[in-house]
Amino acid sequence: MPDPPIETSGIIRKARSKRVYLVELMNGKSIVGHLPGRLADLACSLAPGVQVCLEMTPFDFEKGRIAGIAEHPDE
Repeated sequence: MPDPPIETSGIIRKARSKRVYLVELMNGKSIVGHLPGRLADLACSLAPGVQVCLEMTPFDFEKGRIAGIAEHPDE
């Protein structure tokens, strides 16, 4: 049985292409975040400064899949 993905969040710092972004994690580490084809419509909402939810494999901490835009709780 495959290991479940690690779920975390980060902030987009730079767009490298339509579906590839430089994302800074909460611990300060930068990774490459990619947008899967099923979420391609989300690309127009992704810009530097936007907080996103990420899924990462426990085998590669250099990249992650963007799973959506992080929800901000009402303050």
